[in-house]
Amino acid sequence: MLCAVVPSADREKAIITRGLESFSSFSCIRFRPSRSSDRDWLSIESQNGCYSFVGRRGGKQVVSLARRGCLYHGTVQHELLHALGFNHEQTRSDRDNHIKVLLQNVQSGMEHNFRKIATLNQGTPYDYNSVMQYHKTAFSKNNQPTMVPIPNANVSFGNAKEMSRNDKARLNTLYKC
Repeated sequence: MLCAVVPSADREKAIITRGLESFSSFSCIRFRPSRSSDRDWLSIESQNGCYSFVGRRGGKQVVSLARRGCLYHGTVQHELLHALGFNHEQTRSDRDNHIKVLLQNVQSGMEHNFRKIATLNQGTPYDYNSVMQYHKTAFSKNNQPTMVPIPNANVSFGNAKEMSRNDKARLNTLYKC
């Protein structure tokens, strides 16, 4: 995977570099600086928020890691996983067996973050500890939960600081590492 890091403060660059390099410790994914001859590359930029398209788009693909709110190891891994083809855990096709979504608590216009889709589960179980799992009050309009785990409503989730064992297994299966 190719990548260009827009210059930033040393601390910010170190967080991003650590996130990029972490993939080499558990997968065959290697990020390197982009070259002028590269047809496709990731451009890590401080835009408005934390985001990336899911999967390769071709040409320059922005991974936004805003200086305010996105410069955390788990967030860097999360956005890179999007670029590598992975969606949020709560959008998994089998999520209704594990998470109850409470759309009545979701901010207007943010419902798409909870839409079930065909996801790249790679034979792994639902993972409350995934770096791709949002917190229980994500996009809440009233500080009430937008998701509740089932059958045990007391299960903690959405607090991952880095990729889980299942995140790594999914990545390695998809990329045949």
